[in-house]
Amino acid sequence: MTLNAGASVEDLYRVPDNGKAELVNGELVLMSPTGARPGRASFKIAASLDQHGQEHGGGTALPANVGFLVDLPNRQSFSPGAAWYLGEVGEQELEFLSGAPAFAAEVRSKDGYGPAAERAIQEKVRDYFAAGTRVVWDVDLRSVDVVRGYRSTSPGQPTLYRRGDRAEAEPAVPGWSMAVDELFR
Repeated sequence: MTLNAGASVEDLYRVPDNGKAELVNGELVLMSPTGARPGRASFKIAASLDQHGQEHGGGTALPANVGFLVDLPNRQSFSPGAAWYLGEVGEQELEFLSGAPAFAAEVRSKDGYGPAAERAIQEKVRDYFAAGTRVVWDVDLRSVDVVRGYRSTSPGQPTLYRRGDRAEAEPAVPGWSMAVDELFR
């Protein structure tokens, strides 16, 4: 749902605390709160990334609702379900982060299905790559229980991870993977 046209980053900061939004084509696009299953999947991805970061370093794991500011002609921000960020967070810790995450997980919620939603996720994946993201996961919890791993080097050929597989995000998060079964419990 579009909240207001001609919006700015300052408007993005004023979205209520429980709200999630992105700035796309100069419009503040609100995203509805998610259900328990997509929320848990996002949490599990972020927790697994955080564990990897504590053990190996190399980036910062971030949960849902963190804003990433980018400078694309049609998009000014992202707010993925979970992310791995390579930039410095220290001075930005209370602000939206500058630049795209190296890895972003988009976990579909109730309204993330159907032809329009499919087009929207494909557009968003293209935007992520244009902004510098290396790997994007499209986590489909409902229709086929699959994680589609898109890489900037071959954006039209996602790797499909199903139950029993370990999904990874090379080269964005070297050495990290997680069991797909964890996302579908």
